[in-house]
Amino acid sequence: MSRLLEQRLREIADNGGGAILSGGKRGIEKECLRITPDGLISRTAHPAQLGSALANSFITTDYSEALLEFVTPPESSAWAAMQFLCDIHQFTYTAIGEELLWPFSMPCRLRTEEDIPVAQYGSSNVGRMKTIYRNGLGHRYGRYMQAIAGIHFNYSVPEAYWQLRAAGKSDPAELQAQKSDAYFALVRNVRRMDWLLLYLFGASPAVCRSFLAGVNGRLSELDSGTCYSEWATSLRMSDIGYQNANQSELVVSANSLAEYVRDLSAAIKRPSDAYVKLGVKKDGDYLQLNANQLQIENEFYSSVRPKRVARSGERPTAALVRGGVEYVELRSLDLCPFHPAGIGQPQQKFLEAFLIYCLLEDSPPIDSAEQRELQKNYRDVARQGREPGLALRRRGAEVRLQEWAKSIVTGMRPICEMLDHDGATGHVESLEIQLAAVEQPELTPSARLLAELRDQQASFADYGLDVASRYRDYFLQMGREFNVHADLLAEEAARSLQQQRDIEAADSMKFDDYLATYYA
Repeated sequence: MSRLLEQRLREIADNGGGAILSGGKRGIEKECLRITPDGLISRTAHPAQLGSALANSFITTDYSEALLEFVTPPESSAWAAMQFLCDIHQFTYTAIGEELLWPFSMPCRLRTEEDIPVAQYGSSNVGRMKTIYRNGLGHRYGRYMQAIAGIHFNYSVPEAYWQLRAAGKSDPAELQAQKSDAYFALVRNVRRMDWLLLYLFGASPAVCRSFLAGVNGRLSELDSGTCYSEWATSLRMSDIGYQNANQSELVVSANSLAEYVRDLSAAIKRPSDAYVKLGVKKDGDYLQLNANQLQIENEFYSSVRPKRVARSGERPTAALVRGGVEYVELRSLDLCPFHPAGIGQPQQKFLEAFLIYCLLEDSPPIDSAEQRELQKNYRDVARQGREPGLALRRRGAEVRLQEWAKSIVTGMRPICEMLDHDGATGHVESLEIQLAAVEQPELTPSARLLAELRDQQASFADYGLDVASRYRDYFLQMGREFNVHADLLAEEAARSLQQQRDIEAADSMKFDDYLATYYA
C-alpha cells in the first residue's frame, strides 16, 4: 500500500468513511448468443417482441443478429443491477421460443462464417452505419472472433467522493478537469492490474474445436470436440481472442484526456495498408466504413474505457472533450458459467472495491517500457495464469503472480470494510472469496470449468448446451409476478420500434454525406 493510498484512506475515514465511498452507480452490459436447441447459432432475425435493436435502451445486439446485449440502467446497488439483469433474461426467454442463451464467452458450435448473421438496424443512416461497421469488423478480424461474448461493468464514482476532493474549488471547468484526471489515474491502474481480473474471473480455458477453424492455436485436445490450455484463465482475452495481431501495434495513452483523444483520433484517420487493399466499397456497396487503422473509436479493444454518454451522432472522443469523463467501462470479464445471469452480486461488489482501489492508489504515468510489461502480463495471465510459480513483471523486476495478487486484494480490505457500513454487507465477504482463489487456484472459474468438463466427460459444446437448458428452465419457472420490470421492458420494446420508424422517416441526408458529417 502506497503512502498516498494510506493518506487518502485516512482522509475518507475522517470525513464519513463508507458514506463517502458508497452509492457509486453501476451498470451491466451482458452479451450472449441466441442458439438453436441443437447448439448452433440462431439464423433468425432479432425477435420483434424484444423491440428495435437500434433504439431499445435495455435489449440490443452486438456484432450479430444472434449476439444479444442486455443493458441495465445505472443502479446504486449490486442487488438492483442483478434484479434488472435477471428480469431482462426472463423477458427475453418469453420472446425467443425454443431458442437458448449460450452461457459461455467462447462460442458454441460453428460451421462457417456465413452462419453468423451480421446485425441489422434498419434503413436509417445511423442504422446503416452500425451494420457497415460490423461488416468491416468481419472483414478485418473474421466473424468467428466477433461471436465471442463478454460482460462489461460500468461504474461511476459516488458524488460524495468528488465533493471531498473538491476542497473548496468552485469553478466547474476546474472541477471537471480534476475529475477526468482522477478517472484517468483509475484507468492507468486498471491497466496495471487488470491481469488480476483475468485470473479471478476468467472462465474460458477451453473452446469448441470448431472455433479454431483448423488452426491449432497452441492448444491441447480434451476430447474430439474440445481444445483447451491447462493453465489458461481467459482464452477470450488471449491471442486467439481479442488480443489479436491486427491491433498489436496500436497504443492509446491513458496518461491524460488530451493524449487519449489524440491517439484515438489519429487512429481513425491513419490509413492501414491492409485495409486499403481490402477496399471501402465493392460494386457500390460498403465493405467497411473506411480504410483507416480504426473505423471508429470503439473498434479499439481495451480492457477499460473512460466514457461519457454521447449525444446523438456524437463521437465518443468528442463527448469526452465536451464534458470530461463521466464513468469507466470495465471490459475484461468473461461470462461466468456458474451463474444463470453470467455475473453475481459478490463479483459486482469485488469489482466496485477494485475500481475504488485503482482510484485511490498512486498512479504515475505509463511509459513505453511499462506499457510493454503490462501487455506481456496480460497475455501471460490469459494463457497461463494458473501455472504454478508464474512470474509477472512490475517496474522492471519479476514478481510472482500469487504474491502480487495477494498484495492487491489485501490492500482492498480497508475499502471493503468502509463499504460494509450502516447495514450494507457483502464486500468483505467477496474479498475473502477472491483471496481464497488467489491462494487456491483450483477455486477459480477457469479451473472449475475444466474440472467439470473432465468429471462429466462432456465436450465443451455438449456441456454448454446442458447448462443453457438448465438456465432457461430457471428463468422460465419464475412467474411473471417476480419480474419487477416486465411492464417497463414491454413498453420499451414497443417504444423502440416506433422510435426506429421515426428515425427512418426523418432521414433526409445522403449516407455518404452523413458519414462525412460524423467524421467531421
